[in-house]
Amino acid sequence: MTDLVGDVILARLREWGVRQVFGYPGDGINGLLAAWVRARNDPEFVQARHEEMAAFEAVGYAKFSDGLGVCTATSGPGAIHLLNGLYDAKLDHVPVVAIVGQAERTSLGGSYQQEVDLLTTFKDVCSAYVQMCVVPQQLPNLLDRAIRVALAERTPTAVIVPADVFDLEYEPPEHTFRHVPSSLGMSTGRTLPDRNSLTRAADILNSGEKVAMLVGQGARGCAVELTELAGLLGAGVAKALLGKDVLPDTEPWVTGAIGLLGTTASYHMMREADTLLTIGSNFPYTQFLPDFDQVRAIQIDRSGTWIGMRYPYELNIVGDAKTTLRELIPLLRYKRERTWREEIEEHTRSWWRTAERYAMTPADPINPMRIVHELSEQLPGNAIITADSGTAADWYARHLRFRSRMRGSLSGTLATMGSAVPYAIGAKWAHPDRPAIALVGDGAMQMNGLAELITVARYRQHWEDPRLVVAVLHNNDLNQVTWEMRGMEGSPKFAASQTLPDVDYAAFARGLGLGAANVDDPDEVAGAWERALADDRPWVLDFRCDPDVPPIPPHTTFEQVTATAKAMLRGDENAAGVLRHSVKQKVRQHLPGGSSAD
Repeated sequence: MTDLVGDVILARLREWGVRQVFGYPGDGINGLLAAWVRARNDPEFVQARHEEMAAFEAVGYAKFSDGLGVCTATSGPGAIHLLNGLYDAKLDHVPVVAIVGQAERTSLGGSYQQEVDLLTTFKDVCSAYVQMCVVPQQLPNLLDRAIRVALAERTPTAVIVPADVFDLEYEPPEHTFRHVPSSLGMSTGRTLPDRNSLTRAADILNSGEKVAMLVGQGARGCAVELTELAGLLGAGVAKALLGKDVLPDTEPWVTGAIGLLGTTASYHMMREADTLLTIGSNFPYTQFLPDFDQVRAIQIDRSGTWIGMRYPYELNIVGDAKTTLRELIPLLRYKRERTWREEIEEHTRSWWRTAERYAMTPADPINPMRIVHELSEQLPGNAIITADSGTAADWYARHLRFRSRMRGSLSGTLATMGSAVPYAIGAKWAHPDRPAIALVGDGAMQMNGLAELITVARYRQHWEDPRLVVAVLHNNDLNQVTWEMRGMEGSPKFAASQTLPDVDYAAFARGLGLGAANVDDPDEVAGAWERALADDRPWVLDFRCDPDVPPIPPHTTFEQVTATAKAMLRGDENAAGVLRHSVKQKVRQHLPGGSSAD
């Protein structure tokens, strides 16, 4: 039997090692779906509840597998629904390939049903590579190149296929003019900077007395080198949000997150450093970095496109983080004076004490920080944690103490709502033997998380370790925006936009056969986590938490912000004005943002 174009696409994905494709069906990809039947569902089609969720699941899969994510959708509205997830991939530098249906070739240009100019629609989000397959001979080149570009550039790409093309008999490209053959595979390479740059970097670092390091996701896999480097320099290390899992928080010299969602330890280190070394991060909020004339600064990044654009670095080194650090370390001298390192470690210990005090502060009914603090105490050593945008990201950044094998991520740069649950689903396909936990606000849960629990219930039997725990921060408020309005606009709360309908999330989960608990007693939080993490099925923990617990900017006290909010809520504008004066500039300086950067 002659292969059709749809058969060749799936076969090529298999040859590239693709095992799952996240998608939603539609008649624009009917030919591809028929090929899936002939291929006996290999690669496996994972049906999301919405195309946007399919894209997020592909992003989550790629983030946690350190490989390629693939998603598919039909023409018109299906293709459009992919865009938000693909923008998430683009902004967080994640390799994802979208295979997208299109109206049949005979109808193109005729304003036919579901005809959208998809090349134009996808040109920005898939700017590195987007093409339309109109004849069989364009394959496998179009698909191979989309995959190679996605992996090499760490970006989303797209191949658009008109519906009738899937059903054409496949004809390979010939050995002739205007045909483009292709080949399979791509070896990985590492960029090594020149010796002069390494020597200059070593001179700067050796001359510094108070070295601060900032690492992002580009330094993942470099824990050994980063540990040795920090030890030689007597340095502390802050982590950009997407780099939270690059180093364990159990190391006393790891100061934790930086930025609006950062720690006081990172804040103090950056205020007092005389040398800055940034590795694998494009952190954009320079107000959290040292003053421009305060430090000598170096950046190491794999991409010449992104390097040197956020801070006036003295030296910009394009190179793979691991290879560059291995070459740099022998050129460094051990700093015998350890006063700076001791100060950093004391600030770090002080931060974790402060974080615990914040978390255990009584609230009505539950302090949301306590929810994450209690989780941190019980996290399995191989857990994968996702967080949604909003205050869930605040608590994730500050109160989860990662250990060495843990992984975690969120929508770092796009900061889109609704990514945590599909990220966790993608993580389960990447690592079916590891538990996943999603921290989700009730706004994101109502937006799409509830629907995606159906996907969790459907596929739970496919995972060796079925634990996927969704923690809903249930406060009936779009809380991050509420606090941004208080901090930036001096407005207590616009209930028409901010108040959410009350929903029993646990009841919905029970209806799907998942484990579930409604928790409104602070003393039951730890036990709820224990039950969910000990079970052999997915769970939803519906935590009733206090919307008046503020996300606190670094170097601003819990008491200051809480008092400001309470004065606003009771309409005491004089009191609110006095209190707000002490925090507003910090909040205005830091919002919106902090829930981004790699």
